[in-house]
Amino acid sequence: MQIIKDHRIIDDSRSFVADDAELKDGDISVSLARWKKDKDLLKANGNTGVRIGPADSVEDLAADLNDIPLIELDFPAFADGRIFSHAWLLRGRYHYQGEIRATGHFMPDQVFYLSRVGVNAFSLEKAEDLPLALNTLNDFSVTYQKSIR
Repeated sequence: MQIIKDHRIIDDSRSFVADDAELKDGDISVSLARWKKDKDLLKANGNTGVRIGPADSVEDLAADLNDIPLIELDFPAFADGRIFSHAWLLRGRYHYQGEIRATGHFMPDQVFYLSRVGVNAFSLEKAEDLPLALNTLNDFSVTYQKSIR
């Protein structure tokens, strides 16, 4: 699968492991609930990301952020903007330095705005949207507000 990361289209082998699925080694991500349940085992893996949704609390991860190389922000629906706040909190309040990846139901047009609040990677639903989304990162040369990054 290909994603946009740090303004480039790259190959990515990470896979999401559902809460009821058996854990596996390698580049995986799990839900916040799974992270809380199996944290010690997942930390030993060394490359486990955590997926959070709009209703999840970023505060629940604050103490573990140094052990998590990737936070996936999952958009279950296009109209739910709480993920933007999660990204800002991760970068602005908790100074998270790892990868923040948008995944789920968001549009290429939102990529520029997501990058302004700290998202540096994008997993789009349709691979054919990757070049369009990459181009939107350069949509505006002048902004009114300061970016989090």
